Amino acid sequence: MSASVAYVTYADPEGFDDEKEIALAAWAEAGISGTVVRWDDPAADWAAFDLVVVRSAWDYVDRRAEFLAWARRVETVTRLANPAAVLERNTDKTYLRDLAVPVIPTSWVAPGESPDLPVLAEYVVKPAISAGARDTIRTTDRDKAAAHAARLAAEGRTAMVQPYLDMVETEGETSLLYFGGRFSHAVRRNPMLAGGSAAPDADNARADLRTPEPDQLALAERVLAEAAGSPGVPGVLYARVDLVRLPGGDPALIEVELAEPYLFLRYAPGAAGNLARAVAEAL
Repeated sequence: MSASVAYVTYADPEGFDDEKEIALAAWAEAGISGTVVRWDDPAADWAAFDLVVVRSAWDYVDRRAEFLAWARRVETVTRLANPAAVLERNTDKTYLRDLAVPVIPTSWVAPGESPDLPVLAEYVVKPAISAGARDTIRTTDRDKAAAHAARLAAEGRTAMVQPYLDMVETEGETSLLYFGGRFSHAVRRNPMLAGGSAAPDADNARADLRTPEPDQLALAERVLAEAAGSPGVPGVLYARVDLVRLPGGDPALIEVELAEPYLFLRYAPGAAGNLARAVAEAL
C-alpha cells in the first residue's frame, strides 16, 4: 500500500500553481499517493495522510494567524513539512535580522516608529510579511519611500527599506533549491520590480537554469545551517535560498523561503524526482 501525502494548496482560480501535476507525477513514480488539498478546506481529514506537504498556500499573507493555527493543528494529528515552527518564523522576514550571514542592507521601521531612512540612489520598500512583491515599491524619491514605510508602520506592519541593486538587472537573482537538505538545482530569476511597480505573482515562474558559483553554494549552505537548523534536519523538506551580488561582487541573501516557495521544478531535469525522493525519505 502506497503512502498517502497531501499536496497543500489554496483556492487558485487563476491556475498560478503549475507545479502540482509535475510533483504528483513524480510522487506516483516513487510509490507515493498524492492528493491536492486546500489548507482551509473544512472537510479535509488531515489525520488520513502520512505526511502533509505545504506547497502553494499563497493566500496566507492576509490570513497568517489562521494559517499558522491550521499548521499547529495539523501537527497534532500527523507530520507536517515544513514544520509549523519553521512556517511561523519564515513567514515574517524579520528573521533576517537574526542571521549571521551577509544580507542585503536593510533598515527596519516597526509599528509605531517614524522612518529615518538612509540616503540611497534608489529604494525598495516592502512589508516584512508579504509574498510576490505585494505592497512593494521601488523609487528614487526618498520622501516617497519614507511615506510608504510610514504607511505600512501605521497599519501595524513592519516595513523593510533596502537599496535597489542594479545587479538584479544584469546577473539577476539566483535561487538555489534544496530538497531533503541536498542541493537540487538553481535558476536565474527575472526582476520582479520592473519600472517601479510590482510584477504579477505569475512572473515569479519566469527563470533560466543556472549553475551556481562556489561562493553562492557556500553562502546557501551557511544560510540553511542557520535558518533551518542544518541541511537535512528532519522535517525541513524543501528550501529555496535567494541570493544577489552586492556592488562589490560578494553574494548576499535576499531571503530563504521555507514556507511555500515556487520550486522551478520544470526547469531542471530530475528536479521533481529529487523532491519525490525527499518526500519518500521523510516518510
